[in-house]
Amino acid sequence: MPERANPTSPDPQGPPGAAAAASGDDQSGAPRDPGMSSIVHRNIRALTEVRQREEQRKTFSERVADGITRFAGSMAFVYLHAGVFGGWLLVNTRSLPIVKPFDPFPFVMLAMIASVEAIFLSTFILISQNRMQKLADRRAELDLQIGLLTEHELTRAIALIDGVASRLGAARPPEQELQEIKQDIRPEKVVSEIAKAEERLGGGGGS
Repeated sequence: MPERANPTSPDPQGPPGAAAAASGDDQSGAPRDPGMSSIVHRNIRALTEVRQREEQRKTFSERVADGITRFAGSMAFVYLHAGVFGGWLLVNTRSLPIVKPFDPFPFVMLAMIASVEAIFLSTFILISQNRMQKLADRRAELDLQIGLLTEHELTRAIALIDGVASRLGAARPPEQELQEIKQDIRPEKVVSEIAKAEERLGGGGGS
């Protein structure tokens, strides 16, 4: 006689969503962290992908310039030059008699090599800085757009909340203050006012 299943016994497989919840850190592949929401993981992935695309779009000359700039800013670069210049001075001041001097004092050849190296290094550094400045400008523009969008959404939310407060008869701030809050900020006006303030400060400092 077949054994009848007990309807009150717990299902070993659990509710339908339990398997998905247990298996999934996140459908996107990000681990579920109690201290971070899935939106944060999504934003991190998006920013990482943007950086990877920017790296892939770099030209050969930009890659060379970035590589030289990274090396010039490392301690290996310092150690290399300390060894080369130190050996150069030891040889050409006759501190090592086994090697014949080839650039005696005042070390004209060494000064010329150092000057040419400084010219090329400064050029490579400027190339990298120009590219980094473009990326910084782009990110600043993104921050500005997000800030303007946030301000617009908050302005609309304030208008909605004020309408609800009016219908419920709840306490409201003064009308003049509310009207100022409900107005969208015009960025061109803000920039103009900042420029005028800087001009006033510059004119006052010059006098």
